[in-house]
Amino acid sequence: DINPLFAGPSGVIAVDARISIAQAPSSQDRYDHVAIHPYPRHLVSHHHLPDGTPLTIRPIRPEDAENEAAFVRRLSPKAKRFRFMGALRELTNEMLVQFTQIDYRTEMTLIAAIEGKTPRQVGVARYAINPDEVSCEFAIVVSDDLQHQGIGTMLMQALMKNASDKGLTRIEGTVLRDNEDMLDLMRGLDFEQSMSVDDPDIILVSRAL
Repeated sequence: DINPLFAGPSGVIAVDARISIAQAPSSQDRYDHVAIHPYPRHLVSHHHLPDGTPLTIRPIRPEDAENEAAFVRRLSPKAKRFRFMGALRELTNEMLVQFTQIDYRTEMTLIAAIEGKTPRQVGVARYAINPDEVSCEFAIVVSDDLQHQGIGTMLMQALMKNASDKGLTRIEGTVLRDNEDMLDLMRGLDFEQSMSVDDPDIILVSRAL
């Protein structure tokens, strides 16, 4: 607080000033004090598929755009319909930017990649924080050739932990009624299920974090 403050032809003079110091408010996130969140390297984790194949789960990076495009391109038409709720052949450049150049403060995308000379993306799960700032909406898809290998469970568990660490209290999503594999995954993760009042072909899933 500066009072009084005199300004004239020769300059500005602050006659009196007062500064109050207080501890910064506590935060769930270690990077809330910076304008742009750095890459959350601490979320990288290493796993193995049932046959011993090494699998890495990590946050997406802008340089993953090509792998993300190839991953979606390899999905079957059925898997694309389940993920994007409609017909989609491949991601547009605008969608690739949206999916890979994310703000880690308000959203999170985790990819599952098989290690090797050229790592291959085999799954992706993401959430975006809702306007209420206490819940988030998620989406997930796994490669057709690696279904029932535990990848979906590992991705969802990592995603839910990150959302909980962010201070969110609920995670929710929409699943097509004929997507039995996804509904089974949701049941296994203790998600509640209810039919959408707007569309009987859509099942709403949610659970507390």
